[in-house]
Amino acid sequence: MTNLNLTQQEKEKLSSGHPLFWLNPAYQNAHAAPDTPDVAGIYEAEARLARFAPLLIDLFPELKDTGGLIESPLLPTDALNKEINPIGGRLFLKADHALPVAGSIKARGGIHEVLCFAEQLALKEGLIAGPDDDYRKLGSDESRTLFAQHTIAVGSTGNLGLSIGIMGAALGFNAVVHMSSDAKEWKKERLRKRGVKVVEHTADYGAAVAAGRAESDADPHSYFVDDENSPRLFMGYAVAALRLKTQLDAAGIEVSPEQPLIVYLPAGVGGAPGGITFGLKALFGDNVHCFFAEPVQAPCMLLGMAGEAGQEPVPIYELGLQIDTDADGLAVGTASQWVCDAVRHQVSGVYTATDDELYQHLFSLKNLENVEVEPSAAISCCGPAMLNTGPGRQYLEAQNIANSLKNGVHVAWLTGGSFVPDKEYQRYLEKAIKISN
Repeated sequence: MTNLNLTQQEKEKLSSGHPLFWLNPAYQNAHAAPDTPDVAGIYEAEARLARFAPLLIDLFPELKDTGGLIESPLLPTDALNKEINPIGGRLFLKADHALPVAGSIKARGGIHEVLCFAEQLALKEGLIAGPDDDYRKLGSDESRTLFAQHTIAVGSTGNLGLSIGIMGAALGFNAVVHMSSDAKEWKKERLRKRGVKVVEHTADYGAAVAAGRAESDADPHSYFVDDENSPRLFMGYAVAALRLKTQLDAAGIEVSPEQPLIVYLPAGVGGAPGGITFGLKALFGDNVHCFFAEPVQAPCMLLGMAGEAGQEPVPIYELGLQIDTDADGLAVGTASQWVCDAVRHQVSGVYTATDDELYQHLFSLKNLENVEVEPSAAISCCGPAMLNTGPGRQYLEAQNIANSLKNGVHVAWLTGGSFVPDKEYQRYLEKAIKISN
């Protein structure tokens, strides 16, 4: 196996499917990530989304009240905080499970990437004169005729496919989503109802991406969205940091050494949590602490972050794992090397959790806060308790924030769930109740 910054005991825990809290030895070491992206990309993405806002209202009337902004609320909690947070401070839920249009954390990045491609084509063909033009023109028959000559394709376990497919089809592109074996049937059906072509694969996420890329590369009029290597996706995700800061400001919260921000982010291939981490570190520096969360059967980002810059991430299969998890949004075998290299010095650590723990928190979210999520989203709620373990306390002391926790702000990022059909959610909830009792 490739050299990893893991002890033998940590490797054994990972291989045996036991929960692990891994502290990143490269954290705050800028030399560990020599090719960090330009922060300006975050603000460029935010400006692009603002340019498209009037068109997005035309395409998706549910965005009228937000002025075309695709954003989720920041929800304060009380009962849940008392149940899951043993280390003090306030707990908020970043409700990306309720993001409009696509219903998951993937909405910002996926939609931003589609808009980048649409803007690129429109400028090239003279449909718009420049960034100051009226982007509602891109909903015209002329624009749709142009877009219909092009295909947008992506490989996905589900949620990214929803955001790319829904946005692509809404603009008139031929949208194709290659779905891995872990993808839920209801997500495939939702895409088909939107006019998206769904290609089903019996293999995992990596194989679906590879097949989708190969098919797209053979068509000169096809554009492939690569979740593993896309700065456009990454910066679209990073915009979430700007939005979160606005919400924290509105709540009167100033992030500082005396009031640290601790964020727990579910991680699949890494694009969404990586982009959000990049944005948060750009805004809050050392006063924000970002932890990735993964199922014990799919710790691909942990293995990726434990590698070295420029090193291809180790697949989880080398540990004898088989992605046996109900957290389909996190069911990925190999992390994105590009993302790992971009944020290797910014991620504080990674923890893993069992499916039973995910279901216990899914139940608590419903029972205490009336929040309905899919299992993968619930993993963020494991975070505060992980900081109460030996490695967690070690981190808090090393960062000199152990005594500031009473003023700390915890954000559990909820990544998907509002689009889950009622029958599907009830199955989740029944299983969660059985496990919790």
